[in-house]
Amino acid sequence: MKGFEISGKHDARARRLLAPVCAALLLLAGASRANAQCQGKLSSLDVAADCTARNNTPTLKADIDPNKPYSLEELIDVAESNNPRARIAWESAKQAAGRLGIARSDYYPHLAALALGGDQRAIEPWPKPLGAPNGYFLVDAPIAESAVEMRYNVYDFGRRAGSVEASKALRLAAAAVFQRVNQEVAFRVVTAYFNLITAQERLEASRQIVKTAQTTQDAAEAQLANGRSTLPDVLNARAATAQANYDLQASIGGVDTARVVLRETIGVEPSDAILVEQPTSLPLPAQVVESTASLVDKAMQQRPDLGAISEQLRAANAALKIAKAEYLPTVHFGGSAGQQALWPSLNVSGPNPLGHASEPVWSVGVTVRWTIFDGGQRRSEVLIADSKRREVQNEIREKEDAIGREVWTAYVQFRTAVRQHEASETLLTSASTSYDASLDAYNYGVKNLVDLVAAENQLAQARLATVQSRSAVRIDAANLDYATGNLLRQQPPVAQPVGKKP
Repeated sequence: MKGFEISGKHDARARRLLAPVCAALLLLAGASRANAQCQGKLSSLDVAADCTARNNTPTLKADIDPNKPYSLEELIDVAESNNPRARIAWESAKQAAGRLGIARSDYYPHLAALALGGDQRAIEPWPKPLGAPNGYFLVDAPIAESAVEMRYNVYDFGRRAGSVEASKALRLAAAAVFQRVNQEVAFRVVTAYFNLITAQERLEASRQIVKTAQTTQDAAEAQLANGRSTLPDVLNARAATAQANYDLQASIGGVDTARVVLRETIGVEPSDAILVEQPTSLPLPAQVVESTASLVDKAMQQRPDLGAISEQLRAANAALKIAKAEYLPTVHFGGSAGQQALWPSLNVSGPNPLGHASEPVWSVGVTVRWTIFDGGQRRSEVLIADSKRREVQNEIREKEDAIGREVWTAYVQFRTAVRQHEASETLLTSASTSYDASLDAYNYGVKNLVDLVAAENQLAQARLATVQSRSAVRIDAANLDYATGNLLRQQPPVAQPVGKKP
């Protein structure tokens, strides 16, 4: 970061106001554009289900422009288009919508066009005295028929209604899974993005550490030239500078590695050729206005994975109704109408006594089917469906417990990160003031080089601690949104800057 070097004269409040924006605020700003996977608006599960049903899976984005700085929302958009799990969830949601259409189709009559053509020869026994020399006739009967057949389920005591209800629930469950997968992908991109930002800040901090080490070395050499220092002191200062340069190379490698990880996370060919936009100058989040109990309640309402299990419970209840309905009869109406042509003939001498016919034919009827005995099949199906319902109920309880733990853990981690960041700013101010004072005292011969090097090391650690704590605040703020199911939603983030209300 430009201007990263902080001296004791800098004010902590000014540094806080110039800190980069947190992940949650960036996600909020970019939510309208990060919609490659129908995530632009998450007002309801029906919206996501309809979106995935109407639209095709996004085209894979094979590569990105290495010369263009990408914003966080653009990276999320690329990741949602390329991530295999997101694409799988999309297709599952489309399939669930198709299965709902199949279930609804049973409310309509089924029509089929029939065509028949053939020839049949049959032996008809006949008494010889009555004109059959061989005691039988051979009857040839060519036939051609075209018809339309209709089948309609008149009443089935709730089987169709249960099937549609179960299909609706499974469709919404698939949409909820799709939403959660996209939130997971977005959170992974957020983490990789801010890890890269952190690596870049560590690199800048390492460069400042090298400058500070060089300043210490210059002071030691100046004191040696004035006869107020020793060669071992200068050698120690040079060693500290060499160590700082060594750590600088590690920081450079850390930036390159973070770039590779970010490209891999968004699903493009791994390399270090990627640029990102720096966060804007907005304050870091520092407080959560809502109570933890309120956050847990919000998570119970918003978490798509819990919503998916709840919809599975609806489907299980519907499946139980279907299984119980099998004890009742079904009523079907059927009919067919067509044109039949027949040319029968007998192997007799003289004119053919059988006439040609081409007449309309039809049939219609109502069928009532009621299974009286099935060897316990229906009873077993009811037991399985009831057991499945109880299984899903237990899954809901388990998920609710897990969500409560995740929200509490995310809240504690964010609160700890904020406190550590505040402590790191105080540490940086103190270390910077201590180093400036130690350098002045060393130049005046009041302190020795050991004291100056100790102050230098403390300042280096404080700089790195500030960078790391700022990164933790960013990522933990996003994690709190992820834990509450707030990620990618068009509403204020959970974590807010001081004095800012959601």
